[in-house]
Amino acid sequence: MIIGVGIDVAEIERFATSLERTPGLAQRLFIERELLLPSGERRGVASLAARFAAKEALAKSLGAPAGLLWTDAEVYVEESGQPRLRVRGTVELAAAERGVRSWHLSMSHDAGVASAVVIAEG
Repeated sequence: MIIGVGIDVAEIERFATSLERTPGLAQRLFIERELLLPSGERRGVASLAARFAAKEALAKSLGAPAGLLWTDAEVYVEESGQPRLRVRGTVELAAAERGVRSWHLSMSHDAGVASAVVIAEG
């Protein structure tokens, strides 16, 4: 059963400007694993914008409850290339209260825009 659907878009250049203008913003939005590629290099801004859109879409799929921490939702990619969500803390609690058992995530970035869709399933 679908409990909620969320969608979000982020303008990549605007997101990059926000990261440059606000020291520490990346650490408030992402855990260290999200900031780095498997090689250990820093992830590109388009990829980070898509991850941010995924976190916004996740919140919307839950009805955007107050008190969610950005770092309590992790976006990662399986070896197959499939993007996934891992939740803990505030996000895990909100999901459990709504009966969410699994997540479906799709992300993209093209033409200066990053987007994500999240389906919360019970």
